[in-house]
Amino acid sequence: MTTEPQAGCVLQTVDLTMVYRSGKIDVPALKDVSLSITRGDFVAIVGPSGCGKSTLLHLLGGLVQPTSGRILIDGVDISSLSDSQRTAIRRKKIGYVFQRFNLLPNISAWDNIELAKRIHGNGHLSHNGSSQIINMLGLSDKIGFRPTELSGGEQQRVAIARAVINHPSIILADEPTGSLDSRNSRAVLRILQDLNDKFKQTIVMITHDSEAASMANRVIEMRDGEVLKHASQFTYEPEFEGLF
Repeated sequence: MTTEPQAGCVLQTVDLTMVYRSGKIDVPALKDVSLSITRGDFVAIVGPSGCGKSTLLHLLGGLVQPTSGRILIDGVDISSLSDSQRTAIRRKKIGYVFQRFNLLPNISAWDNIELAKRIHGNGHLSHNGSSQIINMLGLSDKIGFRPTELSGGEQQRVAIARAVINHPSIILADEPTGSLDSRNSRAVLRILQDLNDKFKQTIVMITHDSEAASMANRVIEMRDGEVLKHASQFTYEPEFEGLF
């Protein structure tokens, strides 16, 4: 089903609800969440553990089906699609960055990136075609190393390269700095900002880190499965630390 999206919108949810079943008890994770994300936005979704942030991200990426409501990517209601149809849209339009990198340990950084290209049906990577991203991420001299030979920050840069090498219009980042020290966290956040600025990729980032949230140009705050407020700009202040 194709629905007319709001002007400039790449992601929309309409009355999105997710309820998990635990034994005989229904556990609501999301409650009637409606939001719109404009193409080229850098959005941070913040809130305490258990508020529904990760559930929302998984739904936006088509990894799970909602209990009710709609999820639109470029006007296409993916909540009404089959698993294979959602997978096709996900491969074409979405790149994922995870907290724990999820790299294959026994192959090189280059092969991890190339594998993503093959899975997405684009054949072997050209070194020339991918050099801009590899150089931008500072991986030129690390590309032949295996993940176990790289630092945490370097592994996350490889994971970002893998996510963006097919030029998806949307990047979903789940706590991308959660496993990194402060120096590497800032480097990864600058990379995400550069991808947003230079390639106009829409970024939706889940984070507990108020400093990370301040890098976004828009913040969505969640509590108990609901969106509380939308902020056009978020500035890091120590007193916000309790929100995360």
